[in-house]
Amino acid sequence: MAELRAVVMRPDLERLGRYDPVRVRQRFLDAFAPENTRVIVVDGEDVGLIAVRVELDTIWIEHFYLAPDSQGHGVGSAVLSDILAQSPASDQRPFCLNVLQGSQARRLYERHGFLLESEDAVDVFLKAETAPG
Repeated sequence: MAELRAVVMRPDLERLGRYDPVRVRQRFLDAFAPENTRVIVVDGEDVGLIAVRVELDTIWIEHFYLAPDSQGHGVGSAVLSDILAQSPASDQRPFCLNVLQGSQARRLYERHGFLLESEDAVDVFLKAETAPG
C-alpha cells in the first residue's frame, strides 16, 4: 500500500519539488489505520485503496490511490460514489479531503460535489457539505 502511494503520488510531488522516496512511504505508514482502509479490487486484482476516517464533525476521505493503469476507467468515480452513498441522509457531517496542488484527481472530486474549502502552496482542501445524490 505504501508502494502504491509512492507510485501514484510521485508525478505530483516531483512537480511540486517535494518528492522524497522515503518520506512518501513513511507518511502513509505513520497514518495507516487498517480499520479505516478498504482495498479496491477489480476483476480479482488489487488495484487501489481508500480510507474513510469518521470524526465527530467530519468524515475524512484519505489515502485514495488507484494504480495508474486503473485510472481513467471509471473505477475512482464508482468507488467515490459508493463511499458517499454509504452516509445516511440524516448524517449532516461533511465529507472532507485534500489533494496536492495541480492534481488531476481534483476534477474527480469536484464532479462529485466537492468544493474548495482552502488551499496553500502544496495542498487543496475540499469539502462536500452533504452526500451528493
